[in-house]
Amino acid sequence: MSRTIKRGAPPKRPAPRRKQPVKKVPLLDRIVARLPVSEETLRRVVTWAITGTAGAVVIAAAVWIGIPGMVGAAIAETAGQAGFRVEQIEVTGLRRMDRMTVYAVALDQQSRAMPLVDLEGVRQKLLRYGWIADAHVSRRLPDTLLIDIVERTPAAVWQDRGNLMLIDAKGVMLEPVRPDAVPALPLVIGPGADRQEASYQALLAAAPALRPRIRAATWIGNRRWDLTFDSGEVLALPEEDAARALVRFAELDNTRPLLGRGWLRFDMRDPAKLVARKPGMNQNHALAEPAEIGGAPPAGIGNAAAPAGPGGGAETDGDTGGVGG
Repeated sequence: MSRTIKRGAPPKRPAPRRKQPVKKVPLLDRIVARLPVSEETLRRVVTWAITGTAGAVVIAAAVWIGIPGMVGAAIAETAGQAGFRVEQIEVTGLRRMDRMTVYAVALDQQSRAMPLVDLEGVRQKLLRYGWIADAHVSRRLPDTLLIDIVERTPAAVWQDRGNLMLIDAKGVMLEPVRPDAVPALPLVIGPGADRQEASYQALLAAAPALRPRIRAATWIGNRRWDLTFDSGEVLALPEEDAARALVRFAELDNTRPLLGRGWLRFDMRDPAKLVARKPGMNQNHALAEPAEIGGAPPAGIGNAAAPAGPGGGAETDGDTGGVGG
């Protein structure tokens, strides 16, 4: 017998698997994943950055446009409540002026909200103080005022009626000086001497060799200078060409020393001669021996009577005594 073998249906082949698309991770996400902070922290930082930028734009727009009245003030106060409020003050350029005074001026505001701080008003108040020649005031958001100060430089001490005041090269009064704490600066004496400081500095520059020896200068009659040297002598300079006269005196002193030789006063108000006087001699009969001046008298030095001021007497200033420096 033969058997018929029935062949079954061929086995089904498994269907090929579909390729799953590879999910691409954005570059920003990969960078964030590598940061050593949590995603929540990063989200807060970004939120604050956006908020701060938006706030800064609002403040800048309010300041630029000048939103008037209560609307602008309300917006500014809202910005202040959001953190844009003066909390710190940074001062640069300050060396001599009291720092607390600058802080007090900067904080003297109706509101400390950044948009409401009057920068020019702060600057103008600071310029009222003698020490401050110029000032620049600006904001650094969110909470800092920046104040850059240019101070004046002391140039001399002004004495008037017994009061001492530190002044700069233009005669601007800086601050009072105690008699026991006078700085090593030129001393100018008399009413109006402070307003002559610039011309006095030019006078000293004309004879630099004598400058270290000049202890004080007295402004006489609002028209000319008397110089007092560290050895005690007084040199009366003319109203006109005072610098030229001082240079001539420096040349004479360099040729045959005049200072520190026992003379009391030299007078150069007459451009044709130098008159010298010794202590104890009558002012109208002061004699100067050539040998005492240093050998033969230099040209222009004579044995003459001391010059008289108005009315026949010696010319004097209204602030005697002085303070050495």
